[in-house]
Amino acid sequence: MQVAVDPLSGCVGQNGAIVSASITPETLALVPVPAALEVTGGTGFAVTSATTVSGPTDATTAALSAIATRTGVTPVVADGDAALTLAITPGGAPESYRLEAASDSIRIVAADAAGLFYGVQTLAQLLTRTGDGWHVPAVIIDDAPRFAYRGVMLDVARHFHPVATVKAYIDRAASLKFNALHLHLTDDQGWRIELHSRPELTARASGTSVGGDPGGFYTKADYREIVEYAASRHMIVVPEIDMPGHTHAVGLAYPELIEEPVLSDHIHEVVKTYGGELPRNGTPYDGMAVGFSSLKIHSEATYDFVADVFGELAGETPGPYLHLGGDEALGTDPADFAAFVSRASAIIADLGKTPVAWHEAGAAAGLHDETIGQYWGFVTPTDGMDDKARAFVRAGAQLILSPADAIYLDMKPDADSPLGLVWANGPTSVERSYAWEPSDVIGGITDADILGIEAPLWTETVATARDIDQLAFPRIASAAEAGWSPATGAHPERTWESFRARVAGLGPLWARMGVQFDASSEIDWVTE
Repeated sequence: MQVAVDPLSGCVGQNGAIVSASITPETLALVPVPAALEVTGGTGFAVTSATTVSGPTDATTAALSAIATRTGVTPVVADGDAALTLAITPGGAPESYRLEAASDSIRIVAADAAGLFYGVQTLAQLLTRTGDGWHVPAVIIDDAPRFAYRGVMLDVARHFHPVATVKAYIDRAASLKFNALHLHLTDDQGWRIELHSRPELTARASGTSVGGDPGGFYTKADYREIVEYAASRHMIVVPEIDMPGHTHAVGLAYPELIEEPVLSDHIHEVVKTYGGELPRNGTPYDGMAVGFSSLKIHSEATYDFVADVFGELAGETPGPYLHLGGDEALGTDPADFAAFVSRASAIIADLGKTPVAWHEAGAAAGLHDETIGQYWGFVTPTDGMDDKARAFVRAGAQLILSPADAIYLDMKPDADSPLGLVWANGPTSVERSYAWEPSDVIGGITDADILGIEAPLWTETVATARDIDQLAFPRIASAAEAGWSPATGAHPERTWESFRARVAGLGPLWARMGVQFDASSEIDWVTE
């Protein structure tokens, strides 16, 4: 790790306030970069234990927590006028805010509660140590997100992660202005969500993880706690029940619903490479092969199962989306696959929810026309993946972009990493995670066709909270900027060199948050 000089050193003005004249956008550790930033050239604001804060209760609580985490200083809540004022003024773009910092005050005004929360996250990034004190430089920021949906996905099926770990990941993601947590709740290796309508799923299919590690599942109370915690950070939860493939665990509980595994040459090769046993119906699977399992497409019992599962989950998920999976169904005949995702998407839509499916489902002519497509192909599409993704747009829906060779956070950051995989065009460096533009991935797709972006973290090699941090950070910041900030070329700071400098300054904040991040040699990290 390289130690850099604090960019504000030597710029201390009268009464300990900082002079902002030498500050540039690149020296401020702001990620994602704001839509508009003016360094006013005045003196900055000194934050002390005597600083007063006023505003809506939730925003004030968030501000106190953010300031205390970053500085160790706890300001004072005031009933009326305060040095740090937080306010909501409806009428602006959703999630937008304006932050004004001067020598005597800071004011954050937002269009809604989410915008106010994001303004507080920007404030936390602006806080900088100068000598023995803490300061916010004199700036004016006007900010709003580029895309409405900015997600992270955590796979809790390949390895189960407890509620505390999920909540910590929510905190980390929310600090970077992500607003959706996609939970991959089921896969061949385990079923992770309690459902009263299908109790055998957790009784018989939740006990294992990849490599024979312990399994687990979320009770109804656990899931409610995750949903409510996410909401307190202005994030929705998008639960995924992957089907018709990735369903070996379903067969442990309800064997009548599952076909025999399709053991292709690819399956044999994966087992040879990564170890484990070939999958067998009725036996828990803890390997890493995919594409061998399938629900029985022509059995009405299958659709009763789908209706039970999504119906119960819909009642516990206040967010608008339910994810039906639909990827890597290599053990399902293509025509059968199309028939299945068409019926499953209609079942979800009839529940009043918007279906989401991986891009393979775009090949199904009968897919419900409100279904959101999630593209997991490469930045340069291969094998017709872009055609399947475009089908969602032709039907009048939108896309979530998750290009695997850019923002799959489970890819190795370098060849020597003990964590992660390399199937998505080899290791994904921090620079490569940044060097993509959402509107350029799929020809003919514009911003209006893109609901947003999502950075998935699959957990074949990820067993602990530290593992999550090591793979996600700092590359998760690249995804945050792709989702929130203006397009590449539309903003002077949307460059790798600017991002590299700005993310370097987040090291001290992440350390204070407890993030055990990878100190990538690509970044000249700032330390305190």
